[in-house]
Amino acid sequence: MPTFSGPVQLSNIYKPKIWGRRDLAPLFVPAETRPKKVQKPPGELIGEVWVTDDTSRFLNGPAAGMTLGEASEKFGRELHGSSWPGRRFPILAKYIFTSDWLSVQVHPDDAYAAVHDPGNLGKCEMWYFLKTDADAAILLGLRPGVEKQQLPPAFRSGTSRELLQSFHPKPEEAAFLQPGIIHALGPGLVLFEVEENSDVTYRLDDFGRMGLDGKPRPLHVDKGMEVIRPELPALRDLPRVDLQEKYGARRMVLACRYFALEELTVRQKANFQSSPERVDVLSILEGEGRIENESGWLAYRQGETWLIPPSAGLYRLAPRLDTRILKFYVPDIERDFREPLKRRGIDAAIVRQIVFE
Repeated sequence: MPTFSGPVQLSNIYKPKIWGRRDLAPLFVPAETRPKKVQKPPGELIGEVWVTDDTSRFLNGPAAGMTLGEASEKFGRELHGSSWPGRRFPILAKYIFTSDWLSVQVHPDDAYAAVHDPGNLGKCEMWYFLKTDADAAILLGLRPGVEKQQLPPAFRSGTSRELLQSFHPKPEEAAFLQPGIIHALGPGLVLFEVEENSDVTYRLDDFGRMGLDGKPRPLHVDKGMEVIRPELPALRDLPRVDLQEKYGARRMVLACRYFALEELTVRQKANFQSSPERVDVLSILEGEGRIENESGWLAYRQGETWLIPPSAGLYRLAPRLDTRILKFYVPDIERDFREPLKRRGIDAAIVRQIVFE
């Protein structure tokens, strides 16, 4: 008998940040209206809500009370699926809420991290913008003509933004960030970030700010300069690939070997099947309803995170209100993205712009 026979819910982890917000509505409504088990800290500037953090706790099922890190170590492939051999959950995902600039930063690849940050993975990541204010901005890659040697003096003087490409992202825009591309998020953004389960970040320019402890936050210029790849393009504003489904709609946002993201719009009852090769994660953007399988049913609502373990089998989403879901997982790129898109007649040139090796 498998340990995980149905969907299981994870708690969210709220991260205070100097550039965060007090109001996370409507995705995470005020604490006094939520069950105590999912309250956010009152009065703090929250910049990130991590939905698959190692310290997220199971709220139901056989692992109830355990952290995701503990359950991953104990159950391994029974929780992750046969395609993931690691003893740590494969994907870190988070919502980000900005009221100011984040630092200019860069991430290493796996090979560099293995040598210079032993025990850690590198970080390949993506952004999916949910809300963008009029003043919203991001920095992604070097401006044309900027040379790498121009960067260290700009980092020291807090003026590196002048050397980077600036963009105004649109709601529902997706961007793919390869390790080595220099980047920063600006104010006025609500976005969903999916990445390798790694928190290795090399901060390059923090514009002279103080951290939450009143001290300057450390910079990592030497390591950062070793991993910056000036030639990397800004892979943003990726093509939309929307598919009509009997239950509503499905957007294939993007896929790489580390993660894939889809957005599901569920307007009526929809049947799905778990995969023995992977765990699927469902983050509820909007709506409420029930998740049903042969073990029974559970209510879901906006802001919650649900894991669909490999042995969950057939399950059904029964929305009471129209529901938007961000679904992410470690894909088989050919089977999960290329082949389905080819069958639906999506042009190969478009597929190449949302599927990355």
